[in-house]
Parts: sequence; structure tokens; C-alpha cells
Amino acid sequence: MTDINDVLNQADQNLPAAIDRLFEFLRIRSISTDPAFKQDCRDAADWLVADLAQIGFDAKRHDTPGHPMVVASSDTDTTPSSSGSPHFLFYGHYDVQPVDPLELWSRDPFDPAIEEVAGNKIIRARGAADDKGQLMTFVEACRVWQQVRGQLPCKLTLFFEGEEESGSPSLIPFMQSRQELLKADLAMVCDTGMWNSETPAISTMLRGMVGEEITITGPSRDLHSGMYGGPCINPIRVMTKILGELQAEDGTVQLPGFYEGVEELPANIKDQWASLDFNEQAFLGDVGLSIPAGESGYSVLEQIWSRPTCEINGISGGYTGEGFKTVLPSIAVAKLSFRLVGNQDPEKIADTLHQFVEDRLPADCSVSFKSKDGSKAIVMPVDGEAFQKAQQALSAEWNTDAVYAGCGGSIPVVGHIKEILGMDSLLIGFGLDDDAIHSPNEKYDLQSFSKGIRSWIRVLDSLT
Repeated sequence: MTDINDVLNQADQNLPAAIDRLFEFLRIRSISTDPAFKQDCRDAADWLVADLAQIGFDAKRHDTPGHPMVVASSDTDTTPSSSGSPHFLFYGHYDVQPVDPLELWSRDPFDPAIEEVAGNKIIRARGAADDKGQLMTFVEACRVWQQVRGQLPCKLTLFFEGEEESGSPSLIPFMQSRQELLKADLAMVCDTGMWNSETPAISTMLRGMVGEEITITGPSRDLHSGMYGGPCINPIRVMTKILGELQAEDGTVQLPGFYEGVEELPANIKDQWASLDFNEQAFLGDVGLSIPAGESGYSVLEQIWSRPTCEINGISGGYTGEGFKTVLPSIAVAKLSFRLVGNQDPEKIADTLHQFVEDRLPADCSVSFKSKDGSKAIVMPVDGEAFQKAQQALSAEWNTDAVYAGCGGSIPVVGHIKEILGMDSLLIGFGLDDDAIHSPNEKYDLQSFSKGIRSWIRVLDSLT
């Protein structure tokens, strides 16, 4: 770690120009889900290539069957010559969500502006937080470093995707075919957030997932309940009985072997989470609830971040329209998701669920399954040197201890980076819970952008 005040001071001076560049980027309507914006996505990729070239990166647009990927490598003239210098891969995505419903926006989603809300300055635009603002936070840190020092602090490869908001159909094939281009010592991913507006976080746990659709079929057609009710099997009754056996009263999941690979939370992380200003009653109260319904003996944060779940996402069958149609349905359908932690095996859990249902299926009923691609949980080595140095760097910038946070959801690219490229990921982002990503009036705090740039400068310095 070196004296980097000169770099940090320049970052502050560069902020107005950095905002202008971000606004230019935000004006590009790179909505990946809608074919009408295909050229816009290409324009966004080309914009990044041109901007990164100005910093000194060897940047190229790589066309795919979908939207382009952008890969930029630091030139030998712009990186330290020492063979011991680390090499980092930074990932972000330039595509954005659709803006519907447009009438709920307070301004044109692609006309970015700085607004003041309750004394706090924010950047308002689609993509401001997810993920153009976050992406450019890192790019601007690189720009300042190159400007002040004449070279980047280490070897960097920047990898920007254009399909993250539409399921990333080209991502895995691209990564598999470009492994040598993308391999590094450690990945950095910016598509995450802070604990609160003053406390930075490093996300170190991502839950995996298994998704299953179960269809139970009984009679060959819907039946009149007066003529057939009683002697004829009802698939909805069968389905609900089976689903009811999946969890015990204390919230534990009853699939055989479900908890294999689930480890208890390390004491130091548990203590850190317990010290956070997290209000369980307010968390539940915001959605009209009052009592935690997960596994007993675990806090709400533990249930969200470090414990596995089994949830029924939807049930259908029979007649659900207005009024009554007194039928015994021919089929019943349920959709389930399991969030996984530790070393739980998605394929094994899916197979166990299938067997669990089949073992409880009565005569005259059949079952079929439709499986969503499963993913394993990701746990990062928080005791590793890189994670500890990054935590110290973030703490120094924000004048408060950065926390190691869990994440209840999944970030698929992190799993792909681990499986395909063999790298851990340092997940650092500066988004906030109220940024309204995927919703009307998305925003990114100006402080998140400005101090995020400074934070990345400190993190890169600490790791080189």
C-alpha cells in the first residue's frame, strides 16, 4: 500500500467530467430484452470500447449470437513490468432493464439528471445503479490512476456483458471459448451494494438455487364434483398433501439429506451480523408481517443469507375464475424454488425431490417434472489476504468498518467465473436498497459514485 492522496485528490477534481461521461453512457437505450434496441446495445458496447481506449486499454467488441461482449486488456505500456504484479478481471454489464411503466417515471428514463431528494444528491436514470453507474465507478478509478501515475496499478482485464438483464444466453459459451483471454488471479464484480448509505460491504455468500415445476395428473379430464366427488382422486388434494410434508413446524426442510453440505456460520461472521443495525420487526413490518417463519433458532439475517430454504412459488389447477365451477381438476401444478447454501448439491436435491413426490403418489395419479437449471451456492474465502485488504481499504475510505455481507439471491456470473475460469470473486458495489433498480425512477447516489471511485482506487492500491 502506497501514499495515494495524489490519486484520490485527482479523482475529486475529475468528478464533474466523470459525471458528464456517465450521463453520455446513460443516454444510450441499451435494453437487452427488446429486439427493437439491438442497435442501442451495440452502440453502448462501441461507446465502452472507445472510452476504454482513451484510458490505454486494448478494448474490443466481441459479437455474439445476441448482444456484444466487451473485453479490454491493459497494454504492457500502462501496467507495471514486475512479473509479480497481480492480474484482476473486472466484470460488469452495460445492458439495462425496460422502463415500463413509463408513466410512473418522474422524468425521461434516458435523460439523466442530478436531483436533490431530502438533502441528498442522486443521479436519476435507467441504468444509473444497475449497472452503468457501478461499472463506470471502476472505469473512472482506472482513468484517474492512469492520469496521475502514467500507468495502471496492475494488470487488468475488463469484461462487460450486454445480456445480463435478459438471461445471459451468450455468457457461458463466450467464457468457455475465451478462457485464456479472461483468466486472472481474482475477479471483481460490481453488481452488488452497501449495507447502508454510510457502510460499505463485501458480499461473501451467495445462495444457489434449484427450481422445479411439478405436474400431477389424475383423471383424464375435469370432472363434475357432484357426480364424481368422493370416489375420484383430486390432484390438487394430492399436491397440497405432498407439499405440506416438505417442511416441519419448526421450518426445517424434510427432504432426506437436504442439509448435507450445510455448515454453521463462523462465530466471527455471526457476531458481525448480530452487531449490524438490522431491525427484524421493521423488515417484516414493511411487508405486513410480524413473526419470522423460517428455521427456528436463527436470526432473520441468518435465514436470508446463510440458511437454505424450500418455498412454494405458485399452485394452479381446476377453475380459478370468477364465481364457481364445481370440478375435480384433471391436473395440479406447483412451482417450487430451493435456495441453497454451503456445499449443497443442486442435482441431488432435485433428484431427492422427485423421489419424495413419487413415493407419496397414490394410484391413478402420475407426475412429471420440469427443472430449471440449478446453481450451487458460492462462499468466498473471507480469511484470504485479498478480502482482508479490500475490507481495510473500504473501511479507510468510508471511516467505518466494512462488513462481510451475505446475499439471499444469486449472481450467476460469479458461479460461472468460479466453474469456468477457476477464480474467486471480490464482490464490491455501492448500490443502495432504495435505488429502485428494475423499477421506475431508478437512481444512484452521487456519493456512491464519487466515493465509489475513491474506494476502488484504495482497493486496487491495497492489492498491488
